[in-house]
Amino acid sequence: MTSPRSRRLIRGLLVVLLVVGTVMAVLWALQRRLIYFPDPEPVPAAAEVAEGARDVTLRTADGLELGAWFVPAAGPDTGMAVLVAPGNGGNRTGRASFARALSDRGLAVLLMDYRGYGGNPGTPGEEGLAADADAAVEALRDLGYPPERTIYFGESIGSGVVAALQARTPPAGLVLRSPFTELADVGAHHYPWLPVRVLLRDRFPVLEHLTASDVPVTIVYGDRDTVVPTELSARVADEAKVLSERVVLTADHNDAVMFGAPVADAVLRLAHSLP
Repeated sequence: MTSPRSRRLIRGLLVVLLVVGTVMAVLWALQRRLIYFPDPEPVPAAAEVAEGARDVTLRTADGLELGAWFVPAAGPDTGMAVLVAPGNGGNRTGRASFARALSDRGLAVLLMDYRGYGGNPGTPGEEGLAADADAAVEALRDLGYPPERTIYFGESIGSGVVAALQARTPPAGLVLRSPFTELADVGAHHYPWLPVRVLLRDRFPVLEHLTASDVPVTIVYGDRDTVVPTELSARVADEAKVLSERVVLTADHNDAVMFGAPVADAVLRLAHSLP
């Protein structure tokens, strides 16, 4: 026969399990709100942010129409384009100056926004962002820049997007800014008390893709990154199969220099190094 003390202990354990289970269920349901921070507000017309730029519509395989900007080369034309896959916050307005910097260096630019960002329909998630990137490749192809004349640029979570994209559709080159090994490693760093690897739905296995890729890659990261730990970006560079260049800047994740000339220069050096 169970004693009163044992019954109380069992009831207490059941309450703890119920609370923990509820917390885990809530985190499972709401986890993408901890990953994606879109600015859903509509953005200005492309012509308002860069001379000669124009609005482009990306048509995804699952039926969405997404806004993007195409900025033609303004400097001595390299004959190449850069597909810019942003990070997880804001929208493309915040990357306009970076697009102009690339354009000034003779690179055409397709600056995309994912679903749910910048007035676009839909809700972000790993599969959806993959479909958005595929649509961007097709849009660039229609603009006269096939993948063999395109560099994929991925910023932060965008590094996960383009690492997977290059496995499906190889480009001329790849630039990853503040990449992580996989998203679970970032989550485990910020939430060490959670079973992140069990809960996480969106994986973005960057390193897995790069160790199997023959595409030349440049890795850019800050030496004091508080969002994506510096050691994760360094490991991506250490283990990439074809590392073209490693660029380490004295900066945190979202410092202005991470969207500025040193990063644009790194993209141009990669373009010049390609056959």
